[in-house]
Amino acid sequence: MSEGIGKRFQNETKYTPGSLAGHTLDFGSMPSTFKEYSNPILRIPLTEPKAGGETNIWKLLVKRRSRREYSTDRPLKLDDLSLLLWATQGLTAQYGGTFFRTAPSAGALYPVETYLSVRAVDGLEEGIYHFRPGKYDLELIRRGSFSARLAEAALQQSMVLHAQVTFIWSSIIARGKWKYNQRAYRYVYMDAGHIAQNLYLAGEALGLGICAIGAFYDDHINEIMGFDGEDETVIYMATVGLRPPDHPI
Repeated sequence: MSEGIGKRFQNETKYTPGSLAGHTLDFGSMPSTFKEYSNPILRIPLTEPKAGGETNIWKLLVKRRSRREYSTDRPLKLDDLSLLLWATQGLTAQYGGTFFRTAPSAGALYPVETYLSVRAVDGLEEGIYHFRPGKYDLELIRRGSFSARLAEAALQQSMVLHAQVTFIWSSIIARGKWKYNQRAYRYVYMDAGHIAQNLYLAGEALGLGICAIGAFYDDHINEIMGFDGEDETVIYMATVGLRPPDHPI
């Protein structure tokens, strides 16, 4: 039986004294910390996040679930979406040229980018948006409904059709490889896990349903989003929806 790429990945991204020798950081070639589109359709400022709801972290951990059933007749509040974005990737501090966010990242390099497929949010038209943490706003980069295409690419998972918003996380690999070489491929998935857990806990605090998605056709999602699949590629997704009133805990 073939060992497969998984074992190769584990072995070829190991740290050894030899693999670390001679590697220096070239600050002149360091990739930009933030991505933005030069000509988005619109830029939408987000409201300043004001935390509310159930804030006891221990209660939230007990209640956290992957919730796949959503009410489809109401939109998500833009203020709640703003809170979710801040919880996942919001800036919390800056020391010199280094930024810190609500979720940790290896070397504070933050190779993960956040996109949204918006189906029903107060004040936002349907479309694909890109989140700019540094400016704390959204860039509308593509108008229209993408829920059906994303659901098909996510192995027909119907919750994508019904969610008010689907988070789509990509990775700009060069940000991590600048410092960590092949090890960066490990770190990017760790980073995505930290971000998704913050989304779960923030969603629980707001009484929203969250479900992370790891099963999807990578190339299909990349095509929908306009990623080349190499310099930038999809790595994770999650649905956000309003819970049905009679849904069990």
